[in-house]
Amino acid sequence: MPALNSTDLNYPKTERTKLRRLHERGSYIKDDVHQILDAAPFCHVGYVIDNEPFVTPTIHWREGERIYWHGSAASRFLRKALGERVCITCSFFDGYVLSRSAFFHSARFRSVMAFGTAQILEGDNEKTEALRQFVDGLFPGRWDTLRPMDPQELKATSILYMDIEEATAKTRDGWPNDPDDASHPVWAGAIPVTTSLGAAENAPDLMPGLEVPDSLKKLIASGRLR
Repeated sequence: MPALNSTDLNYPKTERTKLRRLHERGSYIKDDVHQILDAAPFCHVGYVIDNEPFVTPTIHWREGERIYWHGSAASRFLRKALGERVCITCSFFDGYVLSRSAFFHSARFRSVMAFGTAQILEGDNEKTEALRQFVDGLFPGRWDTLRPMDPQELKATSILYMDIEEATAKTRDGWPNDPDDASHPVWAGAIPVTTSLGAAENAPDLMPGLEVPDSLKKLIASGRLR
């Protein structure tokens, strides 16, 4: 097996993604970027429509170097985005960092910014397979238990994707960065912030006798979002 070179393992550092400050918090390593993309339950897609900026929140999923998101086929945002450059961001807010001065207060976070060109997925088979990957990626094995999508539902659904051309991850963890203030008599430290899955809630019109599937119980118990 041939050795991988740096271009296989990293995204290119460009004027768009180059970190100007706090370089130690950034990474162009693909695994770092993918880890945050895959863990994030939500993303924001930014683009320009008629010379005006827009940012759309949506659920996303990744396959290799491709990020997918979906929406209504009637959405003007999705139609206008086709063929345009887009920026996708994901972020986690992991906690507050309280220092001994206002200047050094900060946050623990993980984030990704990725760039590419928005494309649309064509063909019912391709769209169905992408949606299956989406659902099973969140809830393993659930797709085969669902009522199959009908042609009208597929027609009403658009799936866009972006091949990642450039991307960077940025993280901040740790503690207050104020060693010169250590003798000041005020509490300093961190307050973690977490997001977790809650207990499943039955739909009001759920058929009698149906229980939460074991796979979902296991997922909820694990506390993981993705």
